[in-house]
Amino acid sequence: MTGYKTYQGNQVDGAGPLGLVILTYDVLYKSLGRARYAVEQGDLSFEGVQTGLALEALIELSTSLDMDAGKDIAEDLARLYIYMNEKLVAHMCSGSVKGIDEVMALTETLRDAWKGLEDRQRMPAARPQSSMAARPAMAAYGY
Repeated sequence: MTGYKTYQGNQVDGAGPLGLVILTYDVLYKSLGRARYAVEQGDLSFEGVQTGLALEALIELSTSLDMDAGKDIAEDLARLYIYMNEKLVAHMCSGSVKGIDEVMALTETLRDAWKGLEDRQRMPAARPQSSMAARPAMAAYGY
């Protein structure tokens, strides 16, 4: 195993549930960036591979939702993931980056929000637990 593969494995192994969600958003965003590059280069094969990886990341995010614990937030995220999936499929191999750009923007916004929740969790316990704004969103993933 290469040093980089070991590092990646350690990153996944050491990540908590929220960290895994963030890592999945990272995979999604990177795949979209590569798909965008492929469109710009006219490489439909590479676009297809990278879009497929992005779709797999969306499936992973969708299947990790806890609909019972997350209630409305989980349902909203599920609908958003379906929208993102449909947008990618509709624009795949079209020669346009429009769909990719829209999904990249949504991915970046969502990833930043989850990262903010993770950062708040790591803050010292000086804040009372009841004021933790992360609870409703985290419930969507069963935290």
